[in-house]
Amino acid sequence: MFPKIFVNLPVKDLARSMEFFTALGFSFNPQFTDETAASMVVSEDIYVMLLTEARFQDFTPKTIVDAREATEVLVSFALESRQAVEELVAKAFAAGANNYADAKDYGFMYQHGFEDLDGHIWEFVYMDPAHIQ
Repeated sequence: MFPKIFVNLPVKDLARSMEFFTALGFSFNPQFTDETAASMVVSEDIYVMLLTEARFQDFTPKTIVDAREATEVLVSFALESRQAVEELVAKAFAAGANNYADAKDYGFMYQHGFEDLDGHIWEFVYMDPAHIQ
């Protein structure tokens, strides 16, 4: 029904945010990147638009939430292993991310994440295929 997804997030310092996510291994589509917005490629069909707060405000009449004070969205992705989860989270911490919660092991699912430079929460999970019907 929906062939692609674009998650839009406001950021305070676009260049700094791009540097942070580049350190995690993400790339950016230059066709949709300028001084006010950056199109971060997650996969062939998933993109995160990092928008300066001024540009983000062009798309909503509402006040932009300070993600360090309130949570409006949790960005979550499934990865192929527990090790992949931990490796990505470790890269994020090394690049300046904050730890908002300890890793959680639910037996069938392992979850760990970080809070990015603007306070947005990113969660990564590994789900054991033997437990998924």
